[in-house]
Parts: sequence; C-alpha cells; structure tokens
Amino acid sequence: MNKTARFLSIAAVSAFAAFGAHADEADASQFATKFETNRTRAEVAAEASSVAQTRSIEPAGSRVVTYKSTADRAAVRAQAAEAVRTGTIPSGEISAM
Repeated sequence: MNKTARFLSIAAVSAFAAFGAHADEADASQFATKFETNRTRAEVAAEASSVAQTRSIEPAGSRVVTYKSTADRAAVRAQAAEAVRTGTIPSGEISAM
C-alpha cells in the first residue's frame, strides 16, 4: 500500500510538471500584435517627421491662462481694504475658522 501511494503521488507530480513543458517563449511573443499595412516606409517616415515639427514641447494641461487686467492697482488695494473694514472678507486668524 505504501509503495502504491508513493508511486501515485510521483505520477501525479510528474503529470502536473508536464503541463509546464508546453509554455511558449519567455519573451511573450505569443502576445505580439501582428498587422498588415499597405503604407510604405517612406510615407510613415514623412508623417512622423511632420508630426515632430508641429508638436508643441509644452506638456498637455500645463498651460496657464493669462489675463490682462485693466484695473488700477491702487483701486484694487483700496477695495480690498474697504472689504476688510466692513467685514465682507475675513482677515487674520479669524479667516482660518
């Protein structure tokens, strides 16, 4: 009985190990995308060079919107001081609450 159990366990392990022998290449070439095209290499190179010439070096979403103000600096400061005096806007430690 002991020999039979050992023999069956070895057979099971060897059968399980045989499944690993059917693996594909280590570089995952079975997942490589295969496609056919009718464009020539020169057409692709020309398109790539035109895209590189028209591309902006500025990262997407990093543009800061500029605004040209027509207000006078002294007038804005006076309005802010008046708003603080009247309590329209908070100031100091009270503004943290």
